[in-house]
Amino acid sequence: MSESQYSEFCERVREMSDLGYAGGMLSWDQETCMPKRGAQARAQALGSLAGLYHERMTDPRLVDLVEELAAAGTGDDAGTNVREVRRAQQRALRLPKDLVVELSRTQSLAHEAWVEARGSDDFGQFQPWLEKLLGLQIRVAEAVGYEGSVYNAFLDEFEPYARVEEMAPLLASLRQRLVPLVAAILEQDRKADPRFTREWDVARQEAFGRQVIGDLGFDWDAGRLDVSVHPFCGGTGPDDVRLTTRYQADELTSSLFGIIHETGHGLYEQGLPRDQYGLPVCESISLGIHESQSRMWENMVGRSRAFWEHQLPRLQSFFPDELAGVSVDEMYREVNRVEASMIRVEADEVTYNLHILLRFELEQGLVAGEIAVADLPGLWNERMQEYLGICPANDAEGVLQDIHWSSGLMGYFPTYALGNLYAAQLFVAARQDLGDLDAQFARGETARLLAWLREKVHSRGKRLTASELVQDITGRPLGIDDLMSYLEKKFGEIYSL
Repeated sequence: MSESQYSEFCERVREMSDLGYAGGMLSWDQETCMPKRGAQARAQALGSLAGLYHERMTDPRLVDLVEELAAAGTGDDAGTNVREVRRAQQRALRLPKDLVVELSRTQSLAHEAWVEARGSDDFGQFQPWLEKLLGLQIRVAEAVGYEGSVYNAFLDEFEPYARVEEMAPLLASLRQRLVPLVAAILEQDRKADPRFTREWDVARQEAFGRQVIGDLGFDWDAGRLDVSVHPFCGGTGPDDVRLTTRYQADELTSSLFGIIHETGHGLYEQGLPRDQYGLPVCESISLGIHESQSRMWENMVGRSRAFWEHQLPRLQSFFPDELAGVSVDEMYREVNRVEASMIRVEADEVTYNLHILLRFELEQGLVAGEIAVADLPGLWNERMQEYLGICPANDAEGVLQDIHWSSGLMGYFPTYALGNLYAAQLFVAARQDLGDLDAQFARGETARLLAWLREKVHSRGKRLTASELVQDITGRPLGIDDLMSYLEKKFGEIYSL
């Protein structure tokens, strides 16, 4: 591999990364503080950046460089960077620029339409935009090509090398073990502790949440927290990570667990190899692995009894009157209360994957042409009734609740379920390596777990595929047993099953 060729390759790829940085900041601004009338101009700008990125990616000189470097071959980070750029480039070469630009502009405008439709509880406002996005994404799939199901063309964007033919049976097995557990728990119909059904000062919620973010090891010099309609983690690499959340005055822990979840994503981003910034090695492996980090911190750490041994007294210092007399066991039971809920991002650990399976099934039907966009609200409500025994009162708490389809992100939802499976299997390995994690959490010590994740996952960037990483760390391929054993043990004890 020629050193001069590789240097030119890196320069060109980092220039594309700069365009991605600009687009990321414009998207973050749109979510957090852009004035309403800025939507059209923002869509135009994002479309132009997408077009420029596509031009750079498909530039004949870069195509030649990639092919020459790939032919020379190497097994180090340079080889990974060439491999991943070549993979993205092959996809881009099959896409006409006008389609790339049109999709980007439509995504930006559709997002604004979704915000309006969600606010007015009117799916009809969003329906034509979703129909247009779906049509554009089908055009993308046909252009780039796929093996097996057309859904693989979408899935490959977020979980590289995964295939729905392998994923669907895994998730079906998960459902088989999950449904009876959910049913047994919901039969008990445990009500919320009335001490938690009250108003909670939002400013104090935010102050406590910021404290927890710091406790978990998030570097505030390389990130920030803001408010958005839908919580997310954005940014541009290890040194600029943007977290967002939303606050509800009648919910004490909703924003907190949203914050912990997004902090898990942020910690992953901050742990990526800085020396490879702007190159594929300094990127996450997949959205499933990314989600494993957020779900591990949110649930296996944040919803553990040990975590609340340390954090409850601190939370009580922010809400001394409201939480007077609340014990650790009572707090632990409350934050792990299982109920059939409408909103995915607020769902408990046990029912969460049923929300994902619903979306996964509807997506497959949409892209296969078996489900019309106009039928989504009705089908959504029917399956919520079937899976959880409840029906949304309106579209805002039903089919319009998630941001993903407004951004054209077909194939994204199943990565959440994969993330839960990855998290459970990795957490078992962490316990084996680190000993009594509960004792550490009870003392407020999470640094050893973070250091372990930095070594085993974060610092490795994109050098391995998701399946290779899990096999390397745990010695086993991905399965459902660790997640289900964790859920059955934890909630079996909480609900005396």
